[in-house]
Amino acid sequence: MIRATRILRSDSLTGGEIVDRVVLDHGERHRRRVAMRGAGGLSFLLDLPEAAVLEDGDAVVLEDGRLIWVEAAPERLLEIRAGSDHALKRLIWHIGNRHIAAEIGADAVWIAYDHVLADMVRGLGGTAEPVERPFRPEGGAYSGSQGHGHDHPHGRHHHHPVHG
Repeated sequence: MIRATRILRSDSLTGGEIVDRVVLDHGERHRRRVAMRGAGGLSFLLDLPEAAVLEDGDAVVLEDGRLIWVEAAPERLLEIRAGSDHALKRLIWHIGNRHIAAEIGADAVWIAYDHVLADMVRGLGGTAEPVERPFRPEGGAYSGSQGHGHDHPHGRHHHHPVHG
């Protein structure tokens, strides 16, 4: 089985032929070594030197130089908002106090769908609406470069065809 041994980050993606794509949820994008099958049917072994987060728009490089596009799968999330910046910061504190993975935006926070946490947020005066979108939570204070390993805005959508 052909191996993919390194990641090309979306901000440095040049050259190489994109021959397939993998669509992965947040948990599936944090990997080191696992057999995978692309949406077009290409089987390969992801075999990285260490665990890494594959971000939406990255590519993994096969041993022969071809590329497999990485796409973040939509997931069922809660979009949390508040009436003021201070109120949103307060909600973020409560979410963090429960050690819940969270993606923090300028005026909203996204967490994995959980009806108990939705009730908590509403009880604290915020809104918690179910949404379906890719999940890109913060990497954490001790995660090094994992998590948000690139600089483009997360609202950017990637539309790259599979060639081959």
